[in-house]
Amino acid sequence: MVVINKNRHRIFLVFFWCLLGITIWSQLIEAYGVRAAAFQAFLVLLCSCLLAHFLSDIVLPVALRKRRMALFAVQSVMVVFMLSFCLAVIDAIFSNSHTRARLYPDEANMTMIQFLFARFFGSTPAAILICGTACGLRFYQEHNIIERNHAQLQQVHLEAQIKILQDQINPHLMFNVLNHIHILMQSDVQLASDLLIRFSDILRYQLYECNKEYVPLHLEIKYLKDLIGVEETRWGNELKVKCKWSIEDAQLQIAPLLLVPLIENAFKHVSRLPGQKGYVHLGCKQTAKQLHFKIENSYTEQYKIPSKNQGLGLENVKKRLAIQYPEKHQLNIIKTDSDFTVIVVLDLK
Repeated sequence: MVVINKNRHRIFLVFFWCLLGITIWSQLIEAYGVRAAAFQAFLVLLCSCLLAHFLSDIVLPVALRKRRMALFAVQSVMVVFMLSFCLAVIDAIFSNSHTRARLYPDEANMTMIQFLFARFFGSTPAAILICGTACGLRFYQEHNIIERNHAQLQQVHLEAQIKILQDQINPHLMFNVLNHIHILMQSDVQLASDLLIRFSDILRYQLYECNKEYVPLHLEIKYLKDLIGVEETRWGNELKVKCKWSIEDAQLQIAPLLLVPLIENAFKHVSRLPGQKGYVHLGCKQTAKQLHFKIENSYTEQYKIPSKNQGLGLENVKKRLAIQYPEKHQLNIIKTDSDFTVIVVLDLK
């Protein structure tokens, strides 16, 4: 894309200078003849190209990078005056009384110095137009480069933010699961062994799949199921866990580990009333290219499970949704006296 834009810019410049040269030549033929007009047009075009491109290709980019546009304005005036003087000198050298009378009737009786000054001021609008056109084209090109670089920097910044947020989740989950296994090893070795097998699948997914910006939906769903299985094993009969999965197109892409903090929060903050079991209900449905994820857990301020580690929670999810699904997501949080519900709706790739 960069090469194509540069080629277009060059082609347009060649077209502009050729058109300008032909226009000047055609205006001078009648007064100077074909050869003299061609030579004079060549000199005008040469001076215009050198000074205009010096201003647009050397002075302007430096001014834009260093943000010295006031200095550039002064330099522009100087270059315009230089070009006007060059055009005036060319007119004075090639002209004679006959051509002056034809092209500049009001200046026919002037001395050479007077004619030179008259042509200097008369050529100034043309010099402004030539330099302004060259600078305008160059400014447009530089503006595109700045915009493209800015967009690339924004993309790199967003990717870095996503990586930071995602990297916060990976070790957090591993430490939690390892802690569960350590506790179970002291009471139920077989259960700890089953949990370790599930943990190997979780770890494999985190190591080999989560380095991508997006992953197939079926891999993320399998990971979530393994994670819920670990939590079910840890809680045993103390919780009622119900999950409903309905996926139409498992090949759709989703940001990895995006929904993990919601599952973690549900199990970590679940509450149980005296003599009752707590519950976690999860529903995940994908139709067309939209994913509807809902997780609900029993919750009361009086009987909630105390936790020193507050986790990453909803803030992580909110930030990632804002970065990876701008204007393509809905996040609803519903909190009552008896339950806590989070609903996420995503437009998938």
